[in-house]
Order: sequence, then structure tokens, then C-alpha cells
Amino acid sequence: QVQLVESGGGLVQPGGSLRLSCAASGFTLDYYAIGWFRQAPGKEREGVSCISSSHGRIVSADSVKGRFTISRDNAKNTVYLQMNSLKPEDTAVYYCAAKASTWPSLEAEHFGSWGQGTQVTVSS
Repeated sequence: QVQLVESGGGLVQPGGSLRLSCAASGFTLDYYAIGWFRQAPGKEREGVSCISSSHGRIVSADSVKGRFTISRDNAKNTVYLQMNSLKPEDTAVYYCAAKASTWPSLEAEHFGSWGQGTQVTVSS
């Protein structure tokens, strides 16, 4: 069975940085695109960034462009989200998800496998 496990969340001050990891098992990233999503209480789930596994194509939400960077290490079967210049509005539970295509997407309904989420809190 495919599994995705997020880690790296925590409490950081505004302007700080955090690196999230998404470790995949039960499948190889060679044939999947991996996306990061986030959801705060009372808010809709938001696509953050997604990376393909073949050409390394990336799509990101306008709200995080220039601050967040998604990357992939196929040898470790892991995808990362480097988050810099964090803002309080970035506070949310962050999820990684997989879709059986290398084409990146920020639409949650395109993803069939999801991790359990990791909490990111940005506060002074």
C-alpha cells in the first residue's frame, strides 16, 4: 500500500524558516507527482506547490512564490518543502499528496493518496 508521511512541522517566528519532508513508501516517485497542500481551521484546503517526477516541472500558489521551494530526491523517495520568510497566515496543517502522473497540479481532487499532515504554526 502506498504511504506518505510528513514531518518537519513546528512553531516558528514570523520571518523564520522551516523545511517539511514527505517520505513515500510502497511506490516510487518516478511515476508520481507530489503536491503540498495546507488547511487552516474554517478555511478551504489550498494547494501550495507540486513537483513532477520526470521533468521536474513545478507549480506553486501565488501566495508562496518567492518564499517556498519544493524539491525532490528520488533516491530517498522524498519530497521537501523549504519555507522561508514565514508569515502568520502560513499557519496551517500541511499535507503531502500523490497523483499517478508526472503532470503537476494544485487541485486536491486530482490526488489519490494523502499523508496524515504536519502542523506549522507561525507566531511571535
